Amino acid sequence: MTTLFVISGPSGAGKSVLIDRLVNDVGPLRFSVSCTTRAPRAGERDGVDYHFLSRDAFEAGVAAGRFFEHAAFSGNLYGTNWSELEAAGTAGQDLLLDIEVQGARQLQEKSIDAVYIFVTPPSFAELERRLRSRNTEDEAAVQKRLRQAAADAPEMNRYQYIVVNDQLEEAYTQLRSIFVAERTRRHRMGKVLEPILESFRK
Repeated sequence: MTTLFVISGPSGAGKSVLIDRLVNDVGPLRFSVSCTTRAPRAGERDGVDYHFLSRDAFEAGVAAGRFFEHAAFSGNLYGTNWSELEAAGTAGQDLLLDIEVQGARQLQEKSIDAVYIFVTPPSFAELERRLRSRNTEDEAAVQKRLRQAAADAPEMNRYQYIVVNDQLEEAYTQLRSIFVAERTRRHRMGKVLEPILESFRK
């Protein structure tokens, strides 16, 4: 049975670095490639980093029920296609989503069984420092991300786990431990437990 892991957090929290390590370390795990209406950035590849769609195509997908979550962020649309979950199930993998809090809230309101994890920097000041140190956006874009982060912060209360990414190695150890522990919950180990229990009945 595919376990759905949902990770959210502000831009600058360090989610991408943590997720890259997880995918390479705790397989079988599929990273869900989101759909977006924003333009590709330098080096990004369609179908690898995102599925890049026109706004019309995205909205048609929403109307057709092709997304199990979607959200608007910084003037663009983002969403997860049902095909990602189906592909993970076919391959016997768990599915990892990196999504905005709007999308996570949709899943929670639909009572989607998932492990909800919020990654946060140790402070707002540190988040601002990280965003500025990247030197990839102008001042208006940085301020927009900071406002969004402040608006999203109260949403941490909706998540089962909080990982404070202050020291990268410690944060990764905590995050990896969540994956290991959640995979050993009894209700997720049915196929593993059946033969074990049967062996005790002989």
